[in-house]
Amino acid sequence: MLWQENNKLFRRFDRELLCIEGWGDGLRVRACRKGGLEQTNYGLVHGEGHPAQIEIEGDRASITNGRIRCEVLSTGKLRFLNQRGELILEEHDRNRFRKDEEGFNSALEICPRTFVPIRGTDHYKLQVRFEAQQERIYGMGQYQQENLNLKGCIVELAQRNSQVSVPFALSSAGYGLFWNNPAIGRVIFGSNLTEWEAQSTRQLDYWICAGDTPAQIEEAFADVAGKAPMMPDYGTGFWQCKLRYQTQEELMEVAREYKRRNLPVSVIVIDYFHWPHQGDWCFDPQYWPDPVGMVKELKAMGMELMVSVWPTVDEDSVNYREMQELGYLTASEAGNRMSHLGRTCFVDMTNPRARAYVWEKLRENYYKYGIRIFWLDEAEPEYTKYEYDNYRYELGADLEVGNLYPREYARMAYEGMEAEGQTNILNLIRSAWAGSQRFGALVWSGDIDSSFRSLRSQFAAGLNIGMAGIPWWTTDIGGFHGGNIHDPAFIECLIRWFEYGTFCPVMRLHGDREPHKAPIGTSGGGSTPSGAENEVWTYGPEAYEIFKAHILLREKLRPYVTEAMKQAHEKGTPVIRTLFYNFPEDPVCWETEDEFFLGDDILVCPILHENRRSRKVYLPVGCRWRDIRSGAVLEGGQSLEADAPIESIPVYVREGKLTEIRL
Repeated sequence: MLWQENNKLFRRFDRELLCIEGWGDGLRVRACRKGGLEQTNYGLVHGEGHPAQIEIEGDRASITNGRIRCEVLSTGKLRFLNQRGELILEEHDRNRFRKDEEGFNSALEICPRTFVPIRGTDHYKLQVRFEAQQERIYGMGQYQQENLNLKGCIVELAQRNSQVSVPFALSSAGYGLFWNNPAIGRVIFGSNLTEWEAQSTRQLDYWICAGDTPAQIEEAFADVAGKAPMMPDYGTGFWQCKLRYQTQEELMEVAREYKRRNLPVSVIVIDYFHWPHQGDWCFDPQYWPDPVGMVKELKAMGMELMVSVWPTVDEDSVNYREMQELGYLTASEAGNRMSHLGRTCFVDMTNPRARAYVWEKLRENYYKYGIRIFWLDEAEPEYTKYEYDNYRYELGADLEVGNLYPREYARMAYEGMEAEGQTNILNLIRSAWAGSQRFGALVWSGDIDSSFRSLRSQFAAGLNIGMAGIPWWTTDIGGFHGGNIHDPAFIECLIRWFEYGTFCPVMRLHGDREPHKAPIGTSGGGSTPSGAENEVWTYGPEAYEIFKAHILLREKLRPYVTEAMKQAHEKGTPVIRTLFYNFPEDPVCWETEDEFFLGDDILVCPILHENRRSRKVYLPVGCRWRDIRSGAVLEGGQSLEADAPIESIPVYVREGKLTEIRL
């Protein structure tokens, strides 16, 4: 049975209710096995009720909106076509009782939309299948693998330390699909079919659009999912960080040394365990005695202070008992709900009252001192073994809504700061979901290892998370785990990472360097060890000169980076981009997966392997390119072997652009 209600096309068959409606420049598809649909929008915040053209003819129907058309066949199968009538995606249907559009049936009995009941609940394990095709898949968030093209990959829909699930896929076939479901699950982009899965949910919900270029698709998604604020000016400079400055005087001496050397630092960072107990959300006064004076002196040097915040509450915290009584802590389905971080619980950030409680502590103990940027760590959150079936939030079970946690964590700080009158809000965070960008989330790629292999994974991760709708992204330059400051092999990796990081959306030096330093006390913030030094002068005079040159280069690039951030704010454009994003008509750009653009005009060719002093470079067709080191102007549409001495990587700008940029 098919019918229309206003902007929506409905189909009822047996227990399934299917609804397709215009939403922004695409179509939203929902289905359930009960009388009515859930009205929760999750990641779709704009575009509801967009007028669509609906046609019903007997047991078939179609709905058209923007550049996309969906045909509903008599079997219930869905086919999606672009504005030229070309098939871009169709469901995978193999059923003996339902002939397909070509008149064939199948003994396999595989339905495109499968709801498997979870006994004793109103939830289902959901699987949605699409026909495979020759395509490349990008986006989906951040995964620790070297695959930029995700076709052929199995992608877990779950948050982990260094893994960020943002389920928007951009296809070279000319469509974008957003899986509007925060349940734990996975997607298989196989060679024989594509299969999306949610482990526990009440309904199917996804959004799909078509476009002639990746930019059209990306901007259509940004219109329905929301865009980032405008990046504040301090975000575009160089950030200094290490694990961990143990005292106020240690941090201030580092800041003063940068100032003495005339090296600009935009943000300097106080990392974790500067507090007496997790969940106190305040400075340990023994080691950080004068926050007001510290912030004032840093601002006079042109530096913002960022302070680490964790969503964990220790049993010994001054806030634990009250938060437990108020129900603000994450619950477990069975057994101990403490995390692996000691006798601590995670705050339930899906509870608006818990978010307000934590913000009030941050406001009283940090914000009033002039601190305007927070580091929201442990955002997945990082449960022991990631037991997704053992935790429960205000909004539901972790299996059902767990991927929302990092977004609601970012929302906590954003809405609190916004209420204080702050604009252009920016906070660093270790995870995200669709919509995190609206809450000023700068995602960093987590506690990764210090190696060239890890650098290659970050290269792919940064480009894909941008295409998943999260334009603000950064890494720990040099990686986090390991990296001996006296090891020449690590110093080479750090140099190459620093050169790459100069052209990332945010340039931030961080890491747990070796050899480690002992704790300086036995209680509170003094009881935690620290890593070795991690300032640019730590690694010897040759490395220092390279770092210095690139910090000064980044400083010159800041107006250009600001323009790229403006595009992200206004249109949802990624700040760093694949070659095909800027040059979709050049087929070689779709195959080139080891170069990227910063903004419109800067082509970056990083060194991603050890002991390399040259590399193959492809220059996109359609314009001429200037080498920022030699000044040579080269024709586009050619490949060449470019020199890459240890002090620089190959970087090119469009002829006539950024003429003042030299290295």
